[in-house]
Amino acid sequence: MATQTPDVNRVVDLDGTVDERADPDLPASTVEELYRQQVLARTFDEKAVGLHRQGRIGTYAPVRGQEAAQVGAAAALTAEDFCFPTYRDHALYLGRGVPLENVVVHLLGEGNYVDGTDGPGRRTFPPTIPIATQIPHAVGVSMAADYRDDNRAALVSFGDGATSEGDFHEGLNFAGVFDAPTVFFCQNNQWAISVPRERQTASATIAQKARAYGFEGVRVDGNDVLAVYGAVSDALDAAKAGEGPRLIEAVTYRRGAHTTTDDPSQYRDDSEVERWAERDPLDRTREYLEDAHGWTDADERDLRAWADERVAEAVVAAEERTGLDVDDIFEHVYARTPERLRRQRERVVDDPEVDR
Repeated sequence: MATQTPDVNRVVDLDGTVDERADPDLPASTVEELYRQQVLARTFDEKAVGLHRQGRIGTYAPVRGQEAAQVGAAAALTAEDFCFPTYRDHALYLGRGVPLENVVVHLLGEGNYVDGTDGPGRRTFPPTIPIATQIPHAVGVSMAADYRDDNRAALVSFGDGATSEGDFHEGLNFAGVFDAPTVFFCQNNQWAISVPRERQTASATIAQKARAYGFEGVRVDGNDVLAVYGAVSDALDAAKAGEGPRLIEAVTYRRGAHTTTDDPSQYRDDSEVERWAERDPLDRTREYLEDAHGWTDADERDLRAWADERVAEAVVAAEERTGLDVDDIFEHVYARTPERLRRQRERVVDDPEVDR
């Protein structure tokens, strides 16, 4: 029988008040940057959904509601640490310094977020679409760093649905046995496409799964960027100090669809989304800034204008940069193109604006 679900660790409460015992006491400039990254991610998310509806990008996985979890985790990493994101981690990539233009290029069907080739300088890896396959990779890379005494850790990000995959359990088991400096970062957004969290596992929490593999699990409020930052920082420090891996369950919520080809109204109620909207991570961070650091309405307007401009510039630059054409859809699939594919290519117009 599942045990009673414990409360999550948090710094900033739902009403914006602060637990001084847990407050990391970050400088105002640092908190402002954490908020800036969340606003940029939210602004881009809204733009990306619109781009998909206009047919300008492919299928997109919205990040709305999970900005604080990703921004807080990214901020805790050093430049030398390894990061293995998943396909919804647009804010995590931005926090790792990946240009927004590169993210858009990827969504346009060209590139993989991370320019360049594999090599010793690679620290942030391309996203994986198969669920949980990046977890064993992260464990292996962190073990290699440990063998070389590099004083680096690896953070691997995944959703609650990934905890139902064999790669999750194999990765945690290996990390536990070999004390790998790996931080397993689960963004529990309550839904694995249409499957709710309670159908994923009978465990009261995902964090407690770490106990089966011999290390610590932590449950944190994923909508509290300061709490996430603190939890991930502690886990990374412990890993690099030789204390082994840690599993962090960031409790958050996917307020958008699983992807832009999904209809969440078929499996969840609007009232549920509205309840989580009251815990909006951006609102929480802004309230903290207002109370603790004197953030003003003018500051807010300036930030929103900056984010709008930055996103617009990135979209224009990405669309001008890509060199894909219709033939690229059909090439690099078969060594010898089958006749049925040739016929399909003949039916596709090169320029809808000209050939319609």
